[in-house]
Amino acid sequence: MMPSMPRVPPFDRPATYADLEKLPDNLVAEIVNGELHASPRPAPPHARAGAALGRKVGAPYDDGIGGPGGWWILYEPELHLGGDVLVPDWAGWRRSRMPHLPTTAYFPLAPDWVCEILSPSTSSLDRKQKLSVYAREGVRHVWLIDPLARTLEVLRLETGRWTILATHAGADVVRAEPFTDIDLELSALWAD
Repeated sequence: MMPSMPRVPPFDRPATYADLEKLPDNLVAEIVNGELHASPRPAPPHARAGAALGRKVGAPYDDGIGGPGGWWILYEPELHLGGDVLVPDWAGWRRSRMPHLPTTAYFPLAPDWVCEILSPSTSSLDRKQKLSVYAREGVRHVWLIDPLARTLEVLRLETGRWTILATHAGADVVRAEPFTDIDLELSALWAD
């Protein structure tokens, strides 16, 4: 049985960062379009996909091991984009755009790449509200990984709209934008 979404009290005003800070630490909290959203920690298939993805993309692109390097690849960074506070599962910045990590506890610069790992409880938020914020902020690439359906959707921002470049599934081995220098074996992402 999937955990239900934690209930967040409704506000008669846009949510603030102070509202977000009042939530328990075991929740992932975000403010999207003035609305406070709280999600439970990920279920095992979600956690497995996230951990494997970090190893597969982080080594060649963040560390430069077996790949070109030149990126910051970070797990669950807190993004402050306009009035929105988002926490994607993974995000990446080209070091040419962000040579140094910020000294703040959050990132005011939109990433170049975001990956959202979909859960039944967060899929709608990730696909609708968060994608529109990422488009508004000029994030160039978004990956949507569904560990239950075992799919990877690769999106590119073109003239302010998302284009689905590809949908990969199962045990495909792919080269997906913006990380086309490596083969990504999707089977490594799925919990068996």
